[in-house]
Amino acid sequence: MCEATAFLLGDDGREDLVLKDVDILRPRGKRIYLCDIFGEQREIEAQIKEISLLHHRILLKKRVDPRWKRRSANRP
Repeated sequence: MCEATAFLLGDDGREDLVLKDVDILRPRGKRIYLCDIFGEQREIEAQIKEISLLHHRILLKKRVDPRWKRRSANRP
């Protein structure tokens, strides 16, 4: 079988399972649509970090709005 497993990479580096047996991955603007071979669907706000076809693995990361700027601890 050629399906993949999708994971979401957290800020702490941990990979959380999103969906197994992914058949369809479709970017939709700022979101990613996933559908498995059984018809289960997920749509999450993320971007593709890596896809390994050999290892049947999809790694997504949370989308960060570039307008959000981290403030320095010294700034009010």
